[in-house]
Amino acid sequence: MPQDAIYQGVADELAIRNLIAELAQSADDGDLDDYIQLFSEDAVWGGSGFGERKGHEEIMAGAVERRASGTSGPGTHTRHVITTTTVRMGGDRASARSIFHFYASTDATPTHQIMGVYDDEFLRTEAGWKLSRRTISR
Repeated sequence: MPQDAIYQGVADELAIRNLIAELAQSADDGDLDDYIQLFSEDAVWGGSGFGERKGHEEIMAGAVERRASGTSGPGTHTRHVITTTTVRMGGDRASARSIFHFYASTDATPTHQIMGVYDDEFLRTEAGWKLSRRTISR
């Protein structure tokens, strides 16, 4: 494999891993306009107990609902923690599987609320890598 291809593969994988982290951090305390830009226009988000959201408008509506209900977002003292991520590259597409933990009461003694799996698909766009599908399972 040519050296340039190796470097590009490493750079792409790091970009995917950073995107996964940005999604978690943005869900916890980021600006929702920035959060939604991490998704492709036709992205699908959802799974076990979360329903399915398709496209920017529905995904944004779900994030707004979670913030309005106090489930997650700034001031809720909740955190998504992502662990043991595997990334599989495939040209302009990639997939990843990550274990996630969701904690509440992070301003005191954190309480573990949920543990599950994110099965993600990514697409390389002109604006960089975007999440195109997230399937959540517990």
